[in-house]
Amino acid sequence: MVNTTPRTRVLLVDDEEAILSTLGPYLERAGFEVIFAEDGGAALRSHAALHPDIVVSDVLMPRVDGRELVRRLRQDEVWTPVILLTKVDEAAERAAALDEGADDYLGKPFLPSELVSRIRAVLRRSQGGRPLSASAVLQSGSLELDRAARRVRVDGRNAELTPKAIALLDYLMAHPGEVHTREHLLATLWGFEFAVTTRAVDHRVAELRRALGDEAQQPQWIETVQRAGYRFCGRVVNA
Repeated sequence: MVNTTPRTRVLLVDDEEAILSTLGPYLERAGFEVIFAEDGGAALRSHAALHPDIVVSDVLMPRVDGRELVRRLRQDEVWTPVILLTKVDEAAERAAALDEGADDYLGKPFLPSELVSRIRAVLRRSQGGRPLSASAVLQSGSLELDRAARRVRVDGRNAELTPKAIALLDYLMAHPGEVHTREHLLATLWGFEFAVTTRAVDHRVAELRRALGDEAQQPQWIETVQRAGYRFCGRVVNA
């Protein structure tokens, strides 16, 4: 019997032909239909005409870059999930784009298999309307994160947290149920800054648990997954 199920359509955006010519065939072998665009402007035109299921875009491109692509999509109330690709030392770029509505980041260099996993994970959590990554306020039980104000409240009180701990909580809450390795969190939120090790992630998790009153052994929100990393285990909704 011929399989008539439509394939997931990926819009792959990069100004480097070498990236398009290597990643494109790999994604196709993984079962995706791939559309190509050489910058953000071309991506916006392709998106309007072909309605991809997900966008995978480089950040640094001429004319319209990856951040501007995300910004324009979200300003038009378009919630197609977006994964941005960038060099691992551009932590500020990552944080800004996540705030603007990108769904995930992957630091270069990366394994193509890791990108496939991230695409599938983003698609699983993006079904059914506005994604958590585009929400101004996230809530899980008595825990509330005001993303614009960078303010966290739990049980009606403000939680005193460092900016990096808030950024970590933001990322975990926007990706509930997913296990994130320390290395992935470090690359996404710290950018592998020279004086930083994966212990920095553990320290910020410990800070969050103290401030939120979350128990490591019986977590309500942040769960340690042995030999893997961390996961936000609470149900998250758009507040």
